Amino acid sequence: MARLRMGEGILRRKPIEHIEETEVVEGTQLERSLGLWQLTAIGVGGIIGAGIFTLAGTVANGTAGPAVLISFLIAGVASAAAALSYAEFAGLIPKAGSAYTYGYAVLGELAGWFIGWDLLLEYTAIVAVVAIGISGYFSFLIGEMGADLPNWMLGAPGTGDGHRIDLFAALLCLLIAYLLNLGIKNAARFETVVVALKVLVVLLVIAVGVFHIDTANYNPFFPYGIGGAFTGAATVFFAVFGYDAMSTAAEESKDAQRHMPKAIIYSLAISMVLYVAACLVLTGMQNYTEIDPESGFSTAFKAVGLSGLADVIAVGAIIGILTVMFTFMLGVTRVWFAMSRDGLLPPWFAKTHPTRHVPTRVTWIVGVASAAIAGFLPIGEAAELTNIGILLAFAVVCTAVIVLRYRHPELPRTFRTPWMPWVPAVGVVFSIWLITFLSWQTWARFAVWFALGLVIYFGYSYRKSELAGR
Repeated sequence: MARLRMGEGILRRKPIEHIEETEVVEGTQLERSLGLWQLTAIGVGGIIGAGIFTLAGTVANGTAGPAVLISFLIAGVASAAAALSYAEFAGLIPKAGSAYTYGYAVLGELAGWFIGWDLLLEYTAIVAVVAIGISGYFSFLIGEMGADLPNWMLGAPGTGDGHRIDLFAALLCLLIAYLLNLGIKNAARFETVVVALKVLVVLLVIAVGVFHIDTANYNPFFPYGIGGAFTGAATVFFAVFGYDAMSTAAEESKDAQRHMPKAIIYSLAISMVLYVAACLVLTGMQNYTEIDPESGFSTAFKAVGLSGLADVIAVGAIIGILTVMFTFMLGVTRVWFAMSRDGLLPPWFAKTHPTRHVPTRVTWIVGVASAAIAGFLPIGEAAELTNIGILLAFAVVCTAVIVLRYRHPELPRTFRTPWMPWVPAVGVVFSIWLITFLSWQTWARFAVWFALGLVIYFGYSYRKSELAGR
């Protein structure tokens, strides 16, 4: 009987039909103030950034060559299948938490716990990785101005002579935490303006760069073989799923059931068009062996005699990548907030600011944690923390949307994933397949985090869950 009760406990689900009516404890409310285009801007802000300004050059130089374009398309197909599944859930369950909340409602508490637990690590690591990526463009700008900064502040230990900390990356993490604590309305206004500037810079890069393409640079198109393009897809995948972090803000949307599905689809569509065009320009302007893996576009434009535009791109990259940090820090704080409000983590974390209505406590904790990762870990080690949990979350969401469609076809859905169950099935297959391209070190780190999560769940969350007494 005890074993049966334990099995029933870990499979207990949040009733979907009552989620919207669930009583919210005073001091744990979020403010509904985001419209469709603010949500879309947050989504675009999370997708476009490190992918164009950093990862495109990194993957082109050492993994895929000109086929980096194919890498983004492969990742985009997997991401699109998941995006349509997220869109259905976002219209049906417009609450904070995204994949965590969806998994909890459909697959049960333990599945929801592990998705949330994974996202806490993945999103925090992404914030740090992106901050480190900005430092490459910052160093480029400093060099262009003829100034030298002390080596101790230019990188994590072991990344260069005299490096002690990547100070600029760490300070950026704290800056984003400060902006998020100003309140979602003010923070979203900042995000919308900066995203607009970033898109303009990308369009400028494409419009000018297309006149400097040498088609000979596309040959060979697959210098590392087809496998290189697939490996590149696994690497760039975290650059094409910012919409899932945006969906964690559903509870702060004015009309989440109508706006969230549209914002998810719009943000991914806009971003993929820009990614494809930018990759064609980058690999057409320079031979893949000459592309700078840290500041690819700036060095490419400098190589063709456009140093002034190279500086503009570097500034745009720094400003633009900030929006990625904003979106994912927003995501991790809302997942943490939702898990705490559900009783799976201590309720102390679910307290919001009395006037700004944002989870101030978890925002500062995430800000400090991401600053520590960005300051003291090399970008490669930090990046390895990011992809596996996101891919698993995608697989779970795509599975859950199939299960719920057949379990409760009568539920009102403002958006329905097309070609059910084939589209979400593609998302599951692609996500699991891309996981196989990740290194064994990534699996080892994930196993450690998974084991720690088991200890916390059965030591605390199982007994303290809001559903435990029902």
